[in-house]
Formats: sequence, C-alpha cells, structure tokens
Amino acid sequence: MLRTMTTATNTLNQLQQQLDLIGNNLSNSATHGYKSSDAKFHELLYQQFNNDKADTAPRQSPLGIRYGSGAVIGQAQMNWKVGSLQTTDRQLDFALTEPKQYFNLLMPGEGGEQTVYTRQGNFYISPVANGQGMLVNADGYPVANSAGLPITFADDVTNFGVDASGMLELTHANGVVERVELGVTVMQRPNLMQRLSATSFGLPENLADLGVTQQDVLTDLLGAARTEVGISNGMLEASNVNYEKEMTDLITVQRSYQFNARTVTLADQMLGLINGIR
Repeated sequence: MLRTMTTATNTLNQLQQQLDLIGNNLSNSATHGYKSSDAKFHELLYQQFNNDKADTAPRQSPLGIRYGSGAVIGQAQMNWKVGSLQTTDRQLDFALTEPKQYFNLLMPGEGGEQTVYTRQGNFYISPVANGQGMLVNADGYPVANSAGLPITFADDVTNFGVDASGMLELTHANGVVERVELGVTVMQRPNLMQRLSATSFGLPENLADLGVTQQDVLTDLLGAARTEVGISNGMLEASNVNYEKEMTDLITVQRSYQFNARTVTLADQMLGLINGIR
C-alpha cells in the first residue's frame, strides 16, 4: 500500500506542474507574441514481475506484470506556430509573419548586456540625450539593429514604416528618409531556448553542456538572407493559445488529479483496515 501511495503522490506532483503550465497559457491568451507550451509525460522506472509458470503451459495472459512508480513531465514543448495577426494601424507595431523569427532586444544580464529574443512587436520611442530618440519595447529595453546595437535617431521623426525585408524607414521633418535594419534572428532549435518572461527568450547558460553552439541554435538574418524576413507594419501577432484545447486539457488533468488523490485515500483506508486486524 505504501508503494501505491508513493506512485500516486509522484504523479500528483507532476500533474500539479501541468496545471500550472495550462494556467500560464490561459493567463497569457491575450498577450501579443506569446507562445503556448504543452507538457509531455514519460513513465517512470517500473519493476517487472515475471510469471515462471508461463514457460510450462500455453496461456493467453501476459508473462508478467509491470509495477510502475508514476509519471513525470519529460518536456514542456513550445508551440512555435504563428498566431493570428491583429490590425492596429499603429506605425510602431510590427508583426513577424514567419515562424521562429524573432526581434532582438538588449537587456542587462549578470555578465553585462545580453541579447534576448521576442515576437512582441509593439515598440515605442524613449528620449535620450542630445535630442535623440531610441526604439524600445513596452518594458523600456532597447530594440537592436542587425549589428546588435540600439536603434537611435533624431527626435524629429514624423513617420515610421518598415518594408518586407525588415528595413525600418524613418522620415524626418525635413523629408529625409533614414533606413535602419531591424535585428531579426531565426531560432533553428527553439526548444533549447530558455524562457525569460512570457514573451522573451534567451540562450541557456549550459549551452556548452548540451553539445551545441550558439550558431547551431540561432541564425541572424543578414545580407541576402534578409529576403527571408516576413514582417507586417501596423499589426501585432496574437498569442497562439488554443483556448478550447487548453480548457479540454484542464478538465482532463483535473480528472487525473482526482483519480490519483482517490488512490491515496483508498490506500490509506486499506492500511487502516490491515492495522485494525487483531
């Protein structure tokens, strides 16, 4: 009975993590650029009990039984499909239309400034010194150009736009048009990335331990590769959370949680009966 309770408890702990994952997806269903996650379960080690009599006489029943010890979440896999596009008609709203392409942001890290990646393209202008402005995201972090530097410009810009290759066009008050390449990176192996927030990702610290390099995971779109960029202006990408699927998964997990909790209760009752035998 103790083993039964242990098996159910192990599974309950993993089901709780899946509930947290589903709750996070549902809470970010209205977050632009959010990518949902899906939990994949693996079976824990089991013990095989063979039936020795099966070798002496033919029978239809299995040769033995497998006594498991519960289940564990093997991987929380991201859904990298492009979400639906929502029209905003705002000049500084950009939506990437190709999967696994990400804008570059510059954020402070433990070892200094680091590049992080996001598909949330609602950008703003932050004033800096000497009559300059800087393109930033909603949290105030600088948006990087294709050279990995913050995008700065004179604060007399009257119009913003972007072409199909991700070239930001800044029209100044005197009619001069300045062009800056937005930094766009393709995640070749996105499941190796570390989620830093609901919409931003960074390289994991143990990348070398995984046997891969940064070039294996990320590819910056430069030069002739800029033709691969897919971007729309005046739009934002909605989250790719499937609300119906998440609610169905939530009901399934709740039922599984109830069954395993009931298993613990029944095992406890049976132990009580055994202890009560005189």
